[in-house]
Amino acid sequence: MRIKPFRGIRPPKELVEQVSSRPYDVLNSEEARAEAAGNEQSLYHIIKPEINFEPGTDEHDERVYSAAKEQFAKFRRNGWLVQDEKEKYYVYAQTILGGQPSALSGQHDKTQYGLVVGAWVNDYLEGRIKKHELTRKDKEEDRMKHVRVLNANMEPVFFAYPHRDDLDEIVAEVTKSEPEYDFVAAPEGFRHTFWVINDEALIQRITEIFAEIPAMYIADGHHRSAAAAGVGKEKKEACPQSLSAREGGKLPEYEFFMAVCFPDNQLNIIDYNRVVKDLNGLSEEDFLKALEEDFKLSPALSIKEGEGFEAVKPKGLHNFTLYLGGKWYSLTAKEGRYNDADPIGVLDVTISSDLILDKILGIKDLRSDKRIDFVGGIRGLGELKRRVDSGEMKMALALYPVTMQQIINIADSGNIMPPKTTWFEPKLRSGLVVHSLE
Repeated sequence: MRIKPFRGIRPPKELVEQVSSRPYDVLNSEEARAEAAGNEQSLYHIIKPEINFEPGTDEHDERVYSAAKEQFAKFRRNGWLVQDEKEKYYVYAQTILGGQPSALSGQHDKTQYGLVVGAWVNDYLEGRIKKHELTRKDKEEDRMKHVRVLNANMEPVFFAYPHRDDLDEIVAEVTKSEPEYDFVAAPEGFRHTFWVINDEALIQRITEIFAEIPAMYIADGHHRSAAAAGVGKEKKEACPQSLSAREGGKLPEYEFFMAVCFPDNQLNIIDYNRVVKDLNGLSEEDFLKALEEDFKLSPALSIKEGEGFEAVKPKGLHNFTLYLGGKWYSLTAKEGRYNDADPIGVLDVTISSDLILDKILGIKDLRSDKRIDFVGGIRGLGELKRRVDSGEMKMALALYPVTMQQIINIADSGNIMPPKTTWFEPKLRSGLVVHSLE
């Protein structure tokens, strides 16, 4: 992997909580407008610039992109975002606090440590930065317009790399010092901590170690990665004068884009569950009987979750829990109903899609069928029960989360994950650092 340090554009320490925001794609325009209310320093004014217009303004209106550029200039002019004088790497830690009311809570805090770097466009274009999801051209083009007009990567992408003890040691050394930023962000309640690496020897060593890593994997941010690489490719093709710089060994800044790289053994992948509006004309009894052809079916023992409601989590791979008619059931796929040698066929999302959603319920396209919806495990299994008990949905299916190794196997084989498979948490906080393409 070819990476480089960069001159980050960052908020002053005292403004980081006002400036930082959730990623652009985890909330809609109305939610962003509400979160930014009364705060002209919120990054939403740049990454969700439609909030600067009347409600209902199309986020793809050309005026909206222009407003993003104007807001970025305003932030820099007012000193709300300030560029570092020298090129640096950064360490970004995310902590899930024990006792949080989320599906990730445990008895103890859990922290994952990422390195913020400039990733090389060619590593993406040539397949060394590997993907596991399809992207939509319209969403790519929206992000490309945003990068073009700002000439910057406002938000990082989220990569995983095969963990290295030597990088762990460097991160451990850096994080002994006082962090630049350290705060708990609303509304999720995750802790975000950020260190600046100033030591030139450490910066050089990090670059050298990444040069020994054969591949990185996009965990979250496939559209942002495609857009950043696309703009970098455009700029490279439009600037033949950059050839002399390339021959001298120093690549232009626009040939890199901002990524936070986490070791694969630290990441949280949580369940991505399904709720369905009807049983395709079947009675509950007939539906349960149909399941028994491919699954071992039994009543599930309930556990307490959250505010006293009953919920049941899958015990492991190929085990599912079903909520139907006020009861939880355990489903275990029978041997021979899936192919452990196939990196896609072995996935529980594939098993449930093939043997339940398609075969019994007639749901063939997860992206377009209006009878199905998806619930990230961060909401807890109680959300599944609530949506069924309310009458909005007829049944809910809880899946065991995929593993990072499964994602790596699929990316390495050149395959693509089925839709709505992975949910990484915590999400990266935007606005801690920005990467200029100049």
